[in-house]
Amino acid sequence: MDTAHLRRCINLYRSQAFMTNRVSGYVLRSGFATLMLLVLVQANSQAQTSYKYVRKHLERYDDKTIHYGFFFAAPISRFSVTHSPAFLVADSAYRIYSPNKGNFRVGFVINAFLNDRFDFRFTPSVTLMSRQVQYDYPNSESKTETRESTWLDFPMLLKYKSERRNNSRMYLLAGGTFSFETNVRKNETQGQSRLSTGNVDFALEYGVGFEQFFEFFKFAPELRFSHGLVNLYRPTNNAAGIGINKLTTHSVTLYLNFE
Repeated sequence: MDTAHLRRCINLYRSQAFMTNRVSGYVLRSGFATLMLLVLVQANSQAQTSYKYVRKHLERYDDKTIHYGFFFAAPISRFSVTHSPAFLVADSAYRIYSPNKGNFRVGFVINAFLNDRFDFRFTPSVTLMSRQVQYDYPNSESKTETRESTWLDFPMLLKYKSERRNNSRMYLLAGGTFSFETNVRKNETQGQSRLSTGNVDFALEYGVGFEQFFEFFKFAPELRFSHGLVNLYRPTNNAAGIGINKLTTHSVTLYLNFE
């Protein structure tokens, strides 16, 4: 029989303890690697789940040279009044001004593609227009001269487009508008003279818009500013125009375009 030695017992114990530590370390490292793998898989799965496919409507829209459409618009318009020297010495009114008035406009859109950034835009329209000039007197009631008529407008605009992002893009536009007045109606009370104005106007226009592409059409709300260059005041000898030297048109219009 072999004799048991203490040294061998100690060596056996150390060897078992060393093997136990190695096994434990391997298990820990394997568990950590498995945990990291699960985290990466979960993150990748969430990333794939969060991605949403966006369908691009009218993808070949810009390949066509000419596009047609129509619009409805709501202009807020007024006269810009320049007083004459007689306003201080001969006119009994202490204030002459033009308040903002809401109107209605409808028309067609003809849009010609020039390149990836620019379009030419022609938008003939009919406007039911009402503008007023109000006279305030110190010791009596205010009086109002109203100009109601139908205007035919012919805007010619250059449009600058941003790059399209999925189904939307922004744009700027600027140009000029030639207009003439038809079917004039004037409010006139007994014993009071009417304000006389011209019936041809030319205005500078500029604005900004946003295009949204849908499956079958494009919708584009647009905000446009207009400043008339023609003096529409026609001098007369009546009391309505004694303090006025110049009348020009100004308007802010919201357009709803459908193409």
